[in-house]
This record gives sequence, C-alpha cells and structure tokens, in this order.
Amino acid sequence: MGAAYAKCYDPTGARYGIPTYPWKYAPDGLATRRQLRARGLRPGGQPIAAQLMLRHRGRKSGALVAYLYRVDLALPVRPMTSRKWGALALAMLARRTCPACCLDVGYCIPRSHGICGACITAQEQSAA
Repeated sequence: MGAAYAKCYDPTGARYGIPTYPWKYAPDGLATRRQLRARGLRPGGQPIAAQLMLRHRGRKSGALVAYLYRVDLALPVRPMTSRKWGALALAMLARRTCPACCLDVGYCIPRSHGICGACITAQEQSAA
C-alpha cells in the first residue's frame, strides 16, 4: 500500500476511534448505506461498524469518509404504504404543474425558470 493508503489504514480503531480502511479495501460483511439499499436492506438502527477513508486535498477536512454497517445485522427495507405512494404522486404532480397556466405539462418544470416552456416562449414573444 502507498503512503496515502497507510494513513487511512487503522483496522483496530486506535487512531480514529472506529476501524478505518482505505477506499475499496473494506472487509467482506460490511457495506455502505447505498450498498445495503441495492441489496434491499437498511441499517436498522445498528451502530457504525467501520469507515472507509480517502485522502482528498480539495476537501476542508482532507478526507472523504463513508460509514460501513454490518450486513448480517441489516434489516429488510420497509415497504411503501398507500399513503406514502399518494403523497409522492401529489408531490410529483405539483412539480409538473405550471404556476402560470395551471396545466400539467408532463415533465418537471425547471426551477431556474419556474414556468413551462410554452409560458417562457409566450413571455419572450410579448417582450420582443
């Protein structure tokens, strides 16, 4: 391992308080939140088991950190209820509805303009 990897390698947790591994060198049985989600799992309230660290000059802290959880203690993802599905559908409808013409335009309206493409064109033509 190189010098940057050696500074991030602390399997006992003496330096950082929890076991720390270099990026892409995590032991089997540990996964990040995204990796758990891809498997249909969630941390389920368990404590952080370890962390991945990548030295990064552009960050204020000098490192990127990703927390790892034990896969054997992870729980299945809770299914969405009908109320959650309904709330999500209403939120998406609000994002697709133009505030100027009050029509569902079929796509999410860009926040940079705040109105649909037809209303933008109409405003440009009336301004010219």
